[in-house]
Amino acid sequence: MTRIFSGIKPTGHLTLGNYLGALRRWVEVDQHQADALFSVVDLHALTVEHDPARVRRLSRQAATLMLAAGLDPELCTVFVQSHVDEHARLSYLLECTATDGELRRMIQYKEKSAQARAGGQSVRLSLLTYPVLMAADILAYGTDEVPVGDDQTQHVELTRDLAVRFNQRYGHVFTVPKATHPQVAARVMDLQDPMSKMGKSHESGAGIVYLLDDADVVRKKIMRALTDSGREVEYDREGRPGVANLLEVLAACESGNPIELAGAYESYGALKRDTAEAVVELLRPVRERHAELAADQDYVDEVLRKGAERARGMARPRVDAAHRAIGLLPG
Repeated sequence: MTRIFSGIKPTGHLTLGNYLGALRRWVEVDQHQADALFSVVDLHALTVEHDPARVRRLSRQAATLMLAAGLDPELCTVFVQSHVDEHARLSYLLECTATDGELRRMIQYKEKSAQARAGGQSVRLSLLTYPVLMAADILAYGTDEVPVGDDQTQHVELTRDLAVRFNQRYGHVFTVPKATHPQVAARVMDLQDPMSKMGKSHESGAGIVYLLDDADVVRKKIMRALTDSGREVEYDREGRPGVANLLEVLAACESGNPIELAGAYESYGALKRDTAEAVVELLRPVRERHAELAADQDYVDEVLRKGAERARGMARPRVDAAHRAIGLLPG
């Protein structure tokens, strides 16, 4: 069976973009068709300035939402990254395989380091080596496929390069994975800035639909979404990004086609209303199930404990093999 790995970073509250771009596919497709591992990748949240208590809180919330969305621990492995030591053990070996130049070419490093400097903050070394840890997350499990958004494709390509390089130098240890992408709404854009991704950690939440927003808040945010000049409703990602974003969200909610949906509307208002109601109904069962699970944290903790135990059992033999291959004495 094909093995997949994917993760969510607890740097903010999960959004509609996280759900449409990743979570729903994990629930509806991946956990049924693959040997799937899904992780709250909390170590990645430490690459920038952070509040420790908030990271813990968001990690628990993310895990709870993953289960609320429909991930079934009987079908897949749900766990927290830092609970499995093999991620950090393998990351250092891959740092010894990667080069400074290829890490500095990573687009996210360039963008986030520039943002940190602009804000008067120092740039942590872990921000530079973050893609290597991501590679370790993937390679530790013999992963075949990595479902990711467009912004993470470069990191999966680095993972492939490191796997090939390690195998060539030290002997075959790692499976070389490939990135896979959802066909619709892989990258939901900010409702107030449709040229930017709907991110978890934006300071202003006006253009972001969070999974735990109540129905009225969701409606208000979508009804206030920035649209484009003109009145015709047409799907044009480059020329009319605001309308295109709404059409893509509606299409994703209804399993439709954004181009075909555009022909059904004569006004932006009608498109916004239908999109708002579609999103409210899509998220309603997730919010309701989250409330139930949040009241039963012992169950969530037990799922994460068993998930980490299972993940550890899968990762350890391969990471041990990598340690031997690169020249380290067995412990």
